[in-house]
Amino acid sequence: MRLLAQDAEDLAVISAALQDAVARVGDIILAPGGRSLTLALNRFRWEAGGRKGAQRGERVRTGLQINDVLAVKSQRLRRDAPDAVVSVLSLDFEPGEAPGGVIVLTLSGGGQLRLTVDCVDAVLADVSQPWPTPRRPVHED
Repeated sequence: MRLLAQDAEDLAVISAALQDAVARVGDIILAPGGRSLTLALNRFRWEAGGRKGAQRGERVRTGLQINDVLAVKSQRLRRDAPDAVVSVLSLDFEPGEAPGGVIVLTLSGGGQLRLTVDCVDAVLADVSQPWPTPRRPVHED
């Protein structure tokens, strides 16, 4: 899967694809100079067997890069614990002075990354072959 986001609607598609993706805190990298943020994640492939009632599913290694980043703020994210695992709940856009705003990456456990951006410019790309997983994310109805 490869997705490009250039507005809030596109970002919502990436958000849906990333729901329940997991990452190590150490795999969240702000590029030198700070203009892009990259995350390496294991994404649950809802599109390939994530049906309700299914016992199994697939995961795939994926990368998310957010460009034109002006500032990053984190909340309840322990940067001193690089092996800690976080789960992605959503990716949202709060408009600011057009075309900029804030991209909010909401994580399990109340964690959050807030990226002030010049504009929405994000890319999601799967970088491995999928593998089966016995652990299917479960959500309360």
